[in-house]
Order: sequence, then structure tokens, then C-alpha cells
Amino acid sequence: MRILLVDDEPELISPLTRALSREGYSIDVAEDGVAGAEMASKGNYDLLILDWMLPQKPGLEICQELRSRHDYTPVLFLTAKDTVDDRVAGLDAGADDYLVKPFELRELLARVRALLRRPPTMETTTAHHRLQVADLELDIENQVAYRSGRMIDLSEKECKLLAYLMGSPGQLLTHQQIYEYLWGEGEKPSSNVLAAQVRLLRRKIEATGESPLIHTVYRKGYRFGESGETIDVSRK
Repeated sequence: MRILLVDDEPELISPLTRALSREGYSIDVAEDGVAGAEMASKGNYDLLILDWMLPQKPGLEICQELRSRHDYTPVLFLTAKDTVDDRVAGLDAGADDYLVKPFELRELLARVRALLRRPPTMETTTAHHRLQVADLELDIENQVAYRSGRMIDLSEKECKLLAYLMGSPGQLLTHQQIYEYLWGEGEKPSSNVLAAQVRLLRRKIEATGESPLIHTVYRKGYRFGESGETIDVSRK
């Protein structure tokens, strides 16, 4: 997981970078708003941690610019501003969470874990309209995929499922997460609908001789990518 930390306080940057690195995250740091905005727009990060008050460009403006470009990378604000109006302004700008300084390090780490556990939304996966994992490329806008020189037509539901899987390569997506994403909380499809949908998608993207990309994690969900080590890859 890649995290961008944008803050201009050396006494905060150093301990945060160490703590996040110990948790296994890859951390990049920017110390002013202009550099942070540029890195955020090009870095393909899983999470942005933004200070509200930054030299050259405030974190609030960075977040607004990202959302205006339909970039829905999760944003956690760090700020000394603690009025209700400030919190509302941050959330209205598109922030996902808000932590007032000073804060406990363990609380920040818990909030980071919570944000990174959230399944990606279609807005996130369609930010650039194309996704690629291994030798499979998905053109979301045109609802087609490409593999081994062939074009694969997809139904709307197949495209949505594939985009969701490709949006989190190598990660376990549970049956419940996928059900909620594809059908929402109001709909209640039968228990074998998801397995049937996955089976149909596999037939399209995994032709004879091609390596499997959708791996079944027994009784839990699915993982997308080339490696199927330690998981059940039976086609159920």
C-alpha cells in the first residue's frame, strides 16, 4: 500500500513516516502544497494524508482539485482546526476522515487501516477509465477488455465486477464486499449468483493456455492477479 504524506512540520513528518513504514506501508513525503498536489495527481496512491495548512497551497485545495478530476483516492486530513464549521468544510471538500492535532499515533494508525480496508468504489476505479493487471487491460468506458491480442466484450455487470477485482490486485475481496458493490444493500440475489457471475467472467478473460487471474479463496471470496499461491483456485 502506498501513502502520500503532505505536511510541513519536520517534528511530525519523521515519527509518522517511521510509524507508517513499520506497519508495512510505502511512504512518500511532500513538504508543501504544490509538490503534494503534483505527487498526488501522478503517484497512484492508496491513501493521502494531508495537512490542512500548507505552504503555497492548502490541503483543502488539493483535495478539492482531486475530486474535481474525479480522483477519489481516500483523504485523511490532519489539522489544528477543530470547530464544527472546519470539519464540515473538510468533509464537503471531499475528505474521508479528519484528525485534529495533537493526536495519538495509535489513533492515526487505526484510521489509516480503516480507510485502506474500504473497498474501492466505481468512482475510484474509473478515475482513468482504464485498468491493467498482468496482461489484461480493461477499458471501462467502452465496456471491453483486451488480452493476448483479442478484444473481449463484457456485459455491464461483468465490466463492473472486473473493474472491482482489478482495482485491488492481490487483495482478498470477500463475498459480502462484492455482493454489496454489485447489487447494493437493497437487492438480495440468490447465494449462487455471484459464483455464476464469476464463472461467466472467467470463461471470457481466461482462454485456453492463458494463466488464471481470478482465484477463489475458499469460503471467503476472490483474489485477482497472476499468482494463486496458498489459495484454492478451483473454478466453482
